[in-house]
Amino acid sequence: MLLNDWWPAISDGLSRAGADGLVAESQVAMAYYGDLFRPPGRFLAAGDPPYTAADVEDGFEQELLAAWWQSAAEHDPAVVPPDHAGSLAAVPRSVQAGLLALSGSKFFANVALRAMVADLKQVRAYFLDEEARAAVHARIDALITEETRVVVAHSLGSVAAYEVLCARPGHKVRALVTLGSPLGIPNLVFHRLRPAPSGHGGPLRGAWPGGEDLVWTNLADSGDVVALAKDLRPRFGLRVRCAVVDNGAHAHSAVPYLTDRLCGEAIAAGLLQGEEAPAIT
Repeated sequence: MLLNDWWPAISDGLSRAGADGLVAESQVAMAYYGDLFRPPGRFLAAGDPPYTAADVEDGFEQELLAAWWQSAAEHDPAVVPPDHAGSLAAVPRSVQAGLLALSGSKFFANVALRAMVADLKQVRAYFLDEEARAAVHARIDALITEETRVVVAHSLGSVAAYEVLCARPGHKVRALVTLGSPLGIPNLVFHRLRPAPSGHGGPLRGAWPGGEDLVWTNLADSGDVVALAKDLRPRFGLRVRCAVVDNGAHAHSAVPYLTDRLCGEAIAAGLLQGEEAPAIT
């Protein structure tokens, strides 16, 4: 269970922030939705892997793969840039090249090819499958109560948490902490958000996910390929507190994000704004 990994990391982050013991494990709830994206079970023939490069679909999945590849090349000199390896229009060879390049990057080191393809499919399903998106929202929405004061969300979960909070005007959440978030990626993520970003004659801006007292903190590792846009302020306004952290060899892992002092400070600030028995989701 993910909470078994997250809770010690949250405690460590709070301790680094000088807020050791501020919240108990019983006050923390974890919204898990990974099972919603799991393909139906089936018996596999000998040597039949769940996913291969051939399973990367045209359109969204190939575009996201290209974005990851480009980002990895910009932060890891060992990764050959896409423009040196051919266009993604040359399918399937370019898809195979992209997955191979990513598998050799620091970011995706020790990540199996089938897991990378599964991640592509999970993001695509969230944005293009209405039932999947609604099911993810329902899991998160069910755990945000009148007592919830802090929401901590990682990776695609930050997109879902943001959309759930936007859909709940008047909620009591005082701190949103997003980690390794893809929220700032144009076209594939930002322009697909709900509510849709609006410009009113100027640059498009995403909606603010709460009231005037909500503090939104976004942390991104400089080498985190998923968090392509490290600074969310151009997309959501100057009120977002953005910081770049160093997660070492595990740039996108939730655990080093949670153990960072800045994460602990953001959580503590939300918990200390007033009322008793605050909760974290």
